[in-house]
Formats: sequence, structure tokens, C-alpha cells
Amino acid sequence: MPETHEIIIVGAGLSGLSAAHFLHSSAPGTDILILEQDGRPGGAVRSFSEHGYLAEWGPHGFLDNNPASRALLSETGLDRIAQKAPLGSFVRYVCHAGRLVQLPQSPFALLKTPLLSPLGKLRLLGDLFKKPRLEEQSVGQWAAYRFGPEILPLVDAAITGTFAGDYERLSIDGVMPGVRALEKEAGSVLKGLLRKKRGAGVLPAMTSFPLGMEQLITTLATGPNILYHSPVRAISRGNEAWEIHTGAKTYRAATVILALPVNRALTLLADHAPPLAALPTAGIATVALGFTDKAQVPFGFGYLAPERENRFAMGALFSTRMFPGRAPQGRVLMEALVGGRRHPERLELSDDELISRIYDDLRQLIPLPEPPCFSRVLRGDSGIPQLEMGYPALLAWKDSLEQELAGLHLCGFGWEGIGMNDMMKTAKMVADKILLQTGGKRPEPEVKPVYF
Repeated sequence: MPETHEIIIVGAGLSGLSAAHFLHSSAPGTDILILEQDGRPGGAVRSFSEHGYLAEWGPHGFLDNNPASRALLSETGLDRIAQKAPLGSFVRYVCHAGRLVQLPQSPFALLKTPLLSPLGKLRLLGDLFKKPRLEEQSVGQWAAYRFGPEILPLVDAAITGTFAGDYERLSIDGVMPGVRALEKEAGSVLKGLLRKKRGAGVLPAMTSFPLGMEQLITTLATGPNILYHSPVRAISRGNEAWEIHTGAKTYRAATVILALPVNRALTLLADHAPPLAALPTAGIATVALGFTDKAQVPFGFGYLAPERENRFAMGALFSTRMFPGRAPQGRVLMEALVGGRRHPERLELSDDELISRIYDDLRQLIPLPEPPCFSRVLRGDSGIPQLEMGYPALLAWKDSLEQELAGLHLCGFGWEGIGMNDMMKTAKMVADKILLQTGGKRPEPEVKPVYF
């Protein structure tokens, strides 16, 4: 006989753990089982600690401006130890003509930046007179239409830092739904931002923890019932419940949450004719380099490099500038990112080759009088889902499928975005829908700042 539970969550990543937390928080007696294929929770959220250095395999933080993530931190007590790096207090840089130039802190600051010519700045204002195009566009097509071609290297840098992607392939409706909504509602992005700015408060802060991002995962994983090394091979809908097959065992539940990266979920749902068999992914590696304090690392979060700069690294985070405890006393840590959608071949290099190439790249931009005294290459197991053209149709299919198949819910890496806030927010929405606290409608799209 199948083992029966009220709710089964497939996947113990951030989405699955967050969904379990919100369900138990509102309904403490709910019988929930989480099935996880790996031997550890967290998925892409994973921290690395060695010799006093603290680096990240995956995301380095999230903004504290989302109600779901704020609720989760408050309910777990993590808000009392969270480390904050306020956006308004830190500089971000972009590589421009072989040097680091401060990135404008807001869209309106572009009018003062040396990154654009006077004609390019004037063209930005053309957005005020451009009617929204309703058809699906790539990020590059959309940005060039609204703001002119000079803005594209900055757009490229932002997309590189967030998605490790190609702005000519990514869908504007998938990547920036909040900005797209502003455009459609106000008739122009700048008009929409002006309206939104009137009610805006202080800028949010980047959030991490003393033991790194994995501290969030270990906290969330201490409560729920998790079965590790339990890969789900198939799911099927019976007369009254779902059956979840791991190969070794079959489980039954009235409600199943597929809290999986989008491509793993699509594999399990292939019989339901999704419009895309899979999303492309972009693999990246983090090259963590420690230096003595003779390294003249600029004040700020880090820098990004547009493709036209021909840099080896997509960018780097100035980790010890962002959060305390990232390096031993008298040392600094930088974490450079390499690979991405455009350069997967670079991930085939050995660790020593990556370290050497990254060091050469960094010292052309930052005064580094000594070689690194610490180096590690962190290679992720899976890539970042690329929300490319066709992604909006996939979301529409997801919504239709959840309405058609009672008890099925989807959330996870690549559904509704790729950020940690996206995953916590969607997990909260799924939990509320299951508990009948809301109608389960997709939340309003947000205008998300570029924080790396």
C-alpha cells in the first residue's frame, strides 16, 4: 500500500522548504512529507567556508523588501542575526572602456552618467513618447526601442549580473514583468517610475547571514519531515489523490507541490504537453580569491562587465565590502563569476586555469600588488534557467495546468523568476492557496532593482 500524507512536497530547496514553513506556520498540525533527491537540502543555495573565508556556490543574498521573505525571517528568528548591506549606501560599478565606472543608482541618474553621450541621454527621454509594443520582445529589442542603442551595454551588464544570460534572447515579459507592467499602465517606463517614486521609501538592503546563505536553509530544514536520497521518477493523478513514485516506493497525497527547478518539473509533466520541453540554462562558476589588505578593492558591491568589453569574468563581488566575516583579519575576498550563456566553454577549463585567468582579469581593473593568498573554484551542479522567448507561454500553460489538475501546485527555481525573493514569495502564494486564504492569483509584478 502507498504511504499516505496530506501534502507531499517534491524538492527540499528554498521553494520547498519555504512552502513547508508557511504551511506549518498557518496550520501546525498539517501532515507534510518532503522528498529530496540529494543528500542535503537547499539546492543551489550553498555556502563554502575554509580558512576563515566564506563564499557562496549560489546566490549571495536577497533584498529585504518582500513581505514573504520578511515574514519568513521574522517567524524563524533569522531577522535578529541577518546582515544588511543597504543599496543606498553602496556603489556598484560597470566595466567601461577598460576601467571601472560607477553605475547610476537610479534610472534618472543616467542623465548625469559619463557612460552615455549627450545624444544618448537625450534619446533616453524618447521613452516618454514611445507607445508600448504588445508583442513579445527580447530584452535587447525592448530596451533599444524604448531608450535607444546606447543603453544596451548597461542593460547587458544588468542581465549578465542577474541571469548570466544573453539580453538578445531573454524575454522582457519574463525577466522584467514589473517594468513591463509600468510601461503598459503609464504609457512609458519613465512616467511609471515617476509615479512609483512618489510613494517609495528608502532603498532596500541586501541580506545575508553570519554563516552565509546556507544558514537560511539549515534553519528551514530543522523542522519538516524530509526524506533525502528520494528522487521522484513519476507522478500520476488517481481518482482521489496523487501518487508519487520514487522507484523504491510509492506515496499518496491529496496535494502535491512540485518545488523543483523548472526543467525537472517539466520532465515529470511531459505528458501534459508543455509548450517548451525545457528552458535553456546558463552554467556559472564562482572563483573566490583572497588577498592581503594591500589589495585596493574599491568601496562597493562589485562590478559587472558587458560583453563588448571582452573581459574573462562576467563580473565580481567585493565580498568583504558587503558583509562582515567573509575573510580573516587583514584579508579581503572577491568572488568572480565566469561562464554564463555566452561562454559555457570557459567552464571546461581546469581550476588552476580559471584562477589564473580571473586573477589576470581582475588586476587589469583593480590594483592588486600581490597574487592571491587564497583561491577556490566553486562549480554549481546546475545552471540558471534562462527566461527566453516563449517563457510567457510556459507560465500561461502552468496556470492552466494548475486549474485543470486539482491538488497540483508548482513553484521553484525558474517559475515566476530566479531570485530568492521570487521563490519565497511564490512558495507563500502556494501555501496560501492550499489553505484557501487567497484565490491563488499570481501576485502583482514587481519592479526589481539591479543589486549586483
